[in-house]
Amino acid sequence: MERKSRQWACAASCAGLMAFGGWASAQEASPPASPAEAGHGSSADAGHDDPSSPATVRQRLQQQDAEIDAMRHQIDAQMAQLKLMRQQLAQQAADYASLRHAVGMRELEQQRGGNLQTTGMNSPTQPMPVASAVQTVAAAHPQEVGQAPPKDARPPEVAPITNQPGVLTPRHSFVLEPSYQFGYSAANQVDLVGYTIIPAILIGLIDIRTVRTTSHTVTLTGRYGLTNRLELEVRVPYVWEGSNIVSREVFTGTATNNVLNSSGSGIGDIEATARYQFNDGGADKPYYIGWLRFKSRTGQDPFDVRTDCQTRCIENVTGTGLPLELPTGSGFYSLQPGLTWLLPSDPVVIFGNLSYMYNFERHNVSENLVVGKQFIGNVKVGNVADASIGVGFAMNDKVSLSLGYDQSFIGVTREAGTKVPGSTKIWLGSLLVGGSYRINPKRTLNFTLGVGVTRDTPDVLMTVRMPMAF
Repeated sequence: MERKSRQWACAASCAGLMAFGGWASAQEASPPASPAEAGHGSSADAGHDDPSSPATVRQRLQQQDAEIDAMRHQIDAQMAQLKLMRQQLAQQAADYASLRHAVGMRELEQQRGGNLQTTGMNSPTQPMPVASAVQTVAAAHPQEVGQAPPKDARPPEVAPITNQPGVLTPRHSFVLEPSYQFGYSAANQVDLVGYTIIPAILIGLIDIRTVRTTSHTVTLTGRYGLTNRLELEVRVPYVWEGSNIVSREVFTGTATNNVLNSSGSGIGDIEATARYQFNDGGADKPYYIGWLRFKSRTGQDPFDVRTDCQTRCIENVTGTGLPLELPTGSGFYSLQPGLTWLLPSDPVVIFGNLSYMYNFERHNVSENLVVGKQFIGNVKVGNVADASIGVGFAMNDKVSLSLGYDQSFIGVTREAGTKVPGSTKIWLGSLLVGGSYRINPKRTLNFTLGVGVTRDTPDVLMTVRMPMAF
C-alpha cells in the first residue's frame, strides 16, 4: 500500500514538471507586443517614459529648435538696439561739435550739466532690452519739429579798452553809443634860444616851461549791422581843450613867471569805419576782424589857429612862438587799416589790435601868424603804427574786466620833403584797465582808464561810454 502511494506521487511530479516546461517554451516563442498594442495598459505607459524612444528624441529636438529661434530673435533685437545707439551717438557727437563751435568750453559744460557721467564712455554697461523694449524705445524717441534757432557766431563780449569793439552789431540792428573822455598831461620843457660857442657856453636865453594840457571830448557814435559779419560806424566828436603854459626866462633878472592860457573848442575830426568778421571762431580758436577807418579834418587844424609870432618862429623868434588858441582836429586826412583778434580760452579771452595809420600830405599850407598868413609849403606828418594786447575775464554774468597795454610809434614830420627841425620819432605807451557792467540786455556801461608810461603819452586818459542797442 505504501509502495503504490509513492508511485502515484512520482507520476504526479513528473506531469507537473512537463506542464511547466511547455508553458515556459510557449512564452519564449511568442513575439513582443506591437506599439499599437502597447498603447493599451501599463506596458504602454512604461515605453513612453523611455528617454531613448523616438517620440522623446523628436520632442526634445522641437524644443531645442524653439529655443534657438528665440535666441536668434533676441540677437536681432540686440543688433537693432546697437544700431539705434550708434545713430544716437553720432547725433550727440554732431551736437557736441556744433556747441563747441559756437560757445566756449565753460558755457558748454554749463549747458550739458552732469549728463557726461551718465552718457559718457566710462558709464556702466546696461543690459540689452528685448525686441519689445526696442520697439518701445524707438516709439518714444522724439522727433525734431520746426527749425532750430541760428547759431551765434559772434565773438565773446569783453570790456573794451580801445576804440575798436570786438563784438559786431547784429544784422539790421543799430547801436548808439555816447561817450565822454577826459585827458590830462603835464610836461616840463627847456627851450634854448641863442647859440653856443662851445657846448659849455651859451649866448642867449634859456626858457623853462611847464605845459599842462586838459582835454574833454564828447563823442556820439552810431553803428549799424549790414550783415552778421559786416558793420558800419560813424563817430562825431566835440572837443574842448585847454592849456596852461608857465614859463620863466633864465638869466634875464626876472623873478616872475609868464603864464599863457589858451583854449579851443568845436567839432573834432569826424570818422567812418567799416568792420568785417573773417571767420567763425570758438573755444581755443581765434576770431579775426578786419577794419578800415577814414578820418576827416572837419575840426579846426593847427594851421588855422593863430600863433604868437611876428615872423616865422623857426627863422626868427619874436614872441612866444605858442598858439593863442588850440586846434580841435589834426589837420590831415588819414586812412587806417587794422586787424582785431580774439582768442577765447576758458576762463579768459585774449585779444589784441594791429593797425597802421597813413596821414595824407597837405599841399600849399600857410601858417596863421599874428600879423597874417605865412606860406609854408607841403607838409607831411608822420604815420602811426599801433599794437595792443589785453586779456578779459568775466566776474559774473554782468561784470567783466580787461587789462591791456597799447604801444604806438609816430614818425617824423616833413616840410617840402625835408624833416622839420626838432621833429623826432615818438614812442607812446599806455597801460589800460577797463570794466563793463551790463545794465540790461540792451544797455551796457563801459569804463576805461589809460595811464601813460612814456614821457610823451598823456598822464591820464579816462573814457566812459554806454552803448545802447535798438
